[in-house]
Amino acid sequence: MKIYVDTPEKTAEAVAKKYVALLAEKPNAVLGFATGSTPLGLYAELAKLCAENKISFKDVSTFNLDEYLGLDGTHDQSYRYFMNKNLFEKIDIDISRTRVPSGIDTDPEKAAQYDKDIEAAGGIDLQLLGLGNNGHIGFNEPGTPFGSVTHIVELTDSTRQANKRFFNSIDEVPTHSVTMGIKTVMNARRIILMALGKGKADIVKKFIQGEVTPEVPASVLQLHPDVEVYLDFDAASLL
Repeated sequence: MKIYVDTPEKTAEAVAKKYVALLAEKPNAVLGFATGSTPLGLYAELAKLCAENKISFKDVSTFNLDEYLGLDGTHDQSYRYFMNKNLFEKIDIDISRTRVPSGIDTDPEKAAQYDKDIEAAGGIDLQLLGLGNNGHIGFNEPGTPFGSVTHIVELTDSTRQANKRFFNSIDEVPTHSVTMGIKTVMNARRIILMALGKGKADIVKKFIQGEVTPEVPASVLQLHPDVEVYLDFDAASLL
């Protein structure tokens, strides 16, 4: 596990360079994307580089980590909407080659089909992750088995409270989501995790320096052969 620490702006630029290098080498790479406030700087940087013709996504396929259950892609808090507005509509990607788990289909077997679709695409070359305050990656909450594939999960109160700032009230925050499983994430050839802010410092220390346990889902990344962690100074302050 390699760790990079700098300002949020420099962190976004450093991660963007990884995408430039990957797509120069493999223009039809399969990318796993994440949502939330953490990757916004990265997505803005990728959009800028694309506008400057320094990177192209025209042959890329993508799979997003997760989606709220009960929200369709037109809902302004759905993760499909987030990706369209913050990245896909700002780069030269073929929108038909972008995949986000269905927030409407509640069939567990359909959720598991997502893994088969990833496999059919050749597997994920680079998976981007954020980090939940409780150590979740995707929406894999504490206690999720490391062998899990894409599945429907009930969100913890702490996760719903953390996300209520995006909604009018806690009552509007969905109670369930569909998420790539931990095994799905670990099957990616390379993983980049980004975490920003002092509020993430404690869980950053736990997942990097603590024991590997399902109670801290991100700790499983210690077992992956190619992981890079990008932190700002606040998030890294307890290391």
